[in-house]
Amino acid sequence: MTPVRAGTPLRIDFVSDVACPWCAVGLHALERALERLDGEVQVELHFQPFELNPDMPPEGADAGVYLSRKYGTTPQQQSAARQRIRARGADVGFEFGERRHVWNTFDAHRLLYWAGLHAGQRALKHALLSAYHTRGENPASRDVLVAAAAAAGLNAKEASRVFDSGAFGPEVRERERHWQELGIHAVPAVIIDEKHLIAGGQPPEVFEQALRQIAALRARDEA
Repeated sequence: MTPVRAGTPLRIDFVSDVACPWCAVGLHALERALERLDGEVQVELHFQPFELNPDMPPEGADAGVYLSRKYGTTPQQQSAARQRIRARGADVGFEFGERRHVWNTFDAHRLLYWAGLHAGQRALKHALLSAYHTRGENPASRDVLVAAAAAAGLNAKEASRVFDSGAFGPEVRERERHWQELGIHAVPAVIIDEKHLIAGGQPPEVFEQALRQIAALRARDEA
């Protein structure tokens, strides 16, 4: 294929929630695809907010009870689903631990928005996914969020200020509305160049093929 010319990277908007296990799988699968395409396709990766549990109270809820109420699943079905997601995670290099509780993730999205202003979104996203899905930590906790920011190489004091001030709340709400108005109602949703949608936690091969095809179309149009 003809590589995309330098200076014209593909824009990838990764719409997701920290609380979404398939988003962890999808992100790592996308990254495996990008590793395979290294030198062929240049991309700009942007993380966009989506809340699976926007009405979740601060104290959160027991995961099993919550899933039973929301999806009507039995404990046996939930156990089988966890086994599947663990296997898919292992395939792309992500480790799932026990996640016994669910929480609101709005503050996590505020920190991710802030991190995007400092070229730290991707590292913070990884830190938050590991905090929740691997270690079972609360992504609504000030301490967890500040620690994740520090682990991502961001300024912990500034992260604390962002958390305490409520900064970037309106911006996150606007972005959430934007993607919902475009028809995004499930995540992960991967939008390439603002017009090509790849839905769900696809395997690396799906992302790789799609990116090759889209890059080829872009290169042809720019020739």
